Amino acid sequence: MILQLSSCFSPTDLDVIQEVARETDFYHGEHTAGRAAKQVKQNQQADSVATKGMLSMVEQRLLKNDLFLQATRPAKFVRLMLSRYQSGMYYGNHVDEAVIDNQRTDISFTLFLSDSTDYQGGELVLADHSGDRAWKLPAGELVLYPSTYLHRVNPVTDGERLVIVGWLTSRIRDPIQREMLFDLELSLRGEFDANGKTEQYDRLSKVRNNLLRYWLDS
Repeated sequence: MILQLSSCFSPTDLDVIQEVARETDFYHGEHTAGRAAKQVKQNQQADSVATKGMLSMVEQRLLKNDLFLQATRPAKFVRLMLSRYQSGMYYGNHVDEAVIDNQRTDISFTLFLSDSTDYQGGELVLADHSGDRAWKLPAGELVLYPSTYLHRVNPVTDGERLVIVGWLTSRIRDPIQREMLFDLELSLRGEFDANGKTEQYDRLSKVRNNLLRYWLDS
């Protein structure tokens, strides 16, 4: 499941993030790339010490977002990074590492921080058997997707693309199961909002809770 989320961050949150980005040092992104990824990774990443507090704030905000929680069923955040793409920079086709910092990566996400009109190119492109899908969202919006996807960032031809990328481990490791639970949760809420605690609601609740018992990692 690919999901676009908005309203995760307030204008004040975005101001804080942008201020940290202006004050921190960036280094070549190859330092956090695997052997193959280094051949196609041309971007910059912020100093992890300087951005630690800000990235912790981002985690806290996401953990308060109900749709994020229902879509990801998070066990823990694995890593977050502030990344910058200036003119001529890109990240070619790659799949995120299955294990980062000794933690399994189930879900990846990109939080867009630059206004989409402030740079040209720089689309996040997710590839599967149906073809490529490109994402270039307004500042403050986020796209999350299974870490199994082959993806890339198209070259930035003008301006600056600033994003936070992150990975997390889910308590539901199978993406199909996560999507089923997400759909069930939305159906439960829709039924309750429309009709209250009905017989239909109770059936859906039974299915949702029993699937959680089968699928949740302890």
